[in-house]
Amino acid sequence: EDEQIVAEIMRRRFFPALITHKAWEGFRFAGHEIRITEATDCYGAVVWPSALVLCYFLETNSKQYNLVDKNVIEIGAGTGLVSVVASLLGALVTATDLPELLGNLRHNILQNTKLKCKHQPCVKELSWGIDLEKNFPRSSCHFDYIMAADVVYHHPFLDELLLTFDHLCKNDTVILWAMKFRLDKENQFVGRFQTLFDLEVISNFPSLNITLYKAMRKGRMKA
Repeated sequence: EDEQIVAEIMRRRFFPALITHKAWEGFRFAGHEIRITEATDCYGAVVWPSALVLCYFLETNSKQYNLVDKNVIEIGAGTGLVSVVASLLGALVTATDLPELLGNLRHNILQNTKLKCKHQPCVKELSWGIDLEKNFPRSSCHFDYIMAADVVYHHPFLDELLLTFDHLCKNDTVILWAMKFRLDKENQFVGRFQTLFDLEVISNFPSLNITLYKAMRKGRMKA
């Protein structure tokens, strides 16, 4: 079953028939063909399989996780694929990443959502753990969903990542987080995450070494 679903997920990806001056990949989600411009000089400018897993989940579980008119923030949005799919599914999306990635992120968001979405998504800078209250004040920022795909990898900012999850998450916020397991240090982050949040596995793909989690603040999952 794992291999069948993974094959279906990967069939959502397509490539240009002709070589163009800009490298891009295509994806089919939410009834649209999505073209994502990539770069190979940094982690954040490439579409990783965790993003496809999360997009597939959002599309195929759109009744249970109805995004219409919901406030969604994606952290570590990278190329913007997850944010684009959430927007096409009716969400009011804020796509965030580091300043050096925002130009490509804005391009992909605009190219794939203009005149196609109920709510035009916005792009904002978010450096994990920095100026969180200034840029995303607790009193006025309320997100129904926090989405993250492959944000835990070989980097020294795991403390800041956990702080960012904590700051953005209200009592009723749902976190949807797709994670590829790689190294022990990164894998240990799951245990630290569970000190603040209840965690539930909602999909597991052993052939990709990817797990999709749902999380809420401790004590809120059943409520």
